[in-house]
Formats: sequence, C-alpha cells, structure tokens
Amino acid sequence: MTHLRKSRVLRELSQGRLSTLYKLNLADPRVAEIAARAGVSALWLCNEHVSNDWLNLENQIRAAALHDTDVIVRVSKGSYSDYIRPIEAGAAGIMVPHVTTAEEAKQIVKWTKFHPIGERPMDGGNADGGYAQIPTHEYVEFSNHQKMVIVQIESPEGVLNVDSIAAVEGIDLLMFGPGDYAHLLGKAGEINDPAVLEARQKVEAAALAHGKRCVAVAAPYSPEELLNRGYSLVHTGADVVSLNQGIINAIRPFTTETAPIDPGSLYGKS
Repeated sequence: MTHLRKSRVLRELSQGRLSTLYKLNLADPRVAEIAARAGVSALWLCNEHVSNDWLNLENQIRAAALHDTDVIVRVSKGSYSDYIRPIEAGAAGIMVPHVTTAEEAKQIVKWTKFHPIGERPMDGGNADGGYAQIPTHEYVEFSNHQKMVIVQIESPEGVLNVDSIAAVEGIDLLMFGPGDYAHLLGKAGEINDPAVLEARQKVEAAALAHGKRCVAVAAPYSPEELLNRGYSLVHTGADVVSLNQGIINAIRPFTTETAPIDPGSLYGKS
C-alpha cells in the first residue's frame, strides 16, 4: 500500500527542534543524495536563478526523499504551473520570491492549497498523489497540511505590508531576504546594516503575531534563540560555497593562486 511521507521539517518543528536547510545550485541528483545522507533536514532547490529542468528536479526530490529529507523549491515568480509542479513532483513545499502584498499572498494560496483553504485544481496522478494510489480525501488533507508555502519578503514594499501578508491563511512560513532588501536600499551586500536588521525584525514580529514561523538566512544566533524568535528553518550553507571552500583548502598548500570566497555573497542573497 502506498504511503505519503510526512514533512521532516514539520515533524521536527512539532518536537521543538530547529531544522537545517541547505541550498543546491548544482543539478545532479547525486549532490542531493549526498546532502541528504549527511543529515540535512531540507534541501533548497532553485528555479528562480538556476536553470533546473522539471524532470531533473523531480529526480533530486526523489533522491532526497530516500533519506527522509524534505525539498523546498524556490519557484519562478508569477506562474500557476511553476508554483504547482514542484508540489506535484513530491516537494515538501515551495518558496515564492519577492512577495509584496497580501493580495499576492492570497493568490498563491488559491493556486497551491486545495479547498477549503484554496482552489488548487485536482490531479493525483503524480508523485504528490502517490500516482493515483492515494484516496482523494486523504490526498487533499495531506497536501493542505503537509506541504509548506513560504513567501519571501525582500523589498521595502513587502516589509511595509508584512503584517497583512503574514495574516493570510495558507501561508506557512515567511523568509526575509537581506540580500535583495539591502540592494534595494542602495546598500548591496550590507546585510547587517541597521536598516536591514530592523526590517528583519519586522518580519519576525509579523510572523509571530499571526502564529507563523520564519526561515533564517545568515543567522549568527544559537538554535535556542532562533526558535524563540519564531524560526523553524535555518539556512546553513550551499553546495557551490562548500565546493569552493573544499577545492581551495585542497590546493592551498601548493599554490598562492587561490581566489577569496565570500560566503555572504550567497548566504546574504535571498
């Protein structure tokens, strides 16, 4: 009998634990499996800035699931099909970039959650629905409560409207994007600027006020402090940064031609 795998992130949250999130820019499913074998709670795959095709993305999701690791896909902004395909491929959730209004958040929920929360069209003949082997009522209930919808707040307009965005039913987590926010202030790369930190605190407060959780980016805090501040996921690194660091460390004893790495260029990028 086919069973639906529950979200590891949601399970860890119910246990009062902080989950780890590791970003993959590389498209090889073997990289996803390596990260999953290492014990990461969730992988962040990107269809906003990375040229990932749908079949390969589904293989990455499948490789991660072998080791009880969630996958969250940052989608291309604006298209119903782009939002729903990662969920139907078996992802534990999606991340929608550059959300600025409550009206936009409501549209996202309408597209990605089934009735009575949203109006997502029905098709259980995919990984998400167990390839038509899951009873419809079970599929609907599972998807509405086990599939995460994360919105990224990355602009002054988004921060201005964050309270109303956080209030939208069906939005599960909020993620402040310090990289893009700093850039829009004319302070590219200055993710610890006081104005950027103030905006982050506003996102945290709005999430907590509406019973939501947050995703942490470039967070220099302890797990206990992050949990108290309303976080459930912490972005801990990325494959391209780890690969760069490993290569440079390997060749450093034998050359002076090593390029410096700025992890903040990725960790601060939303």
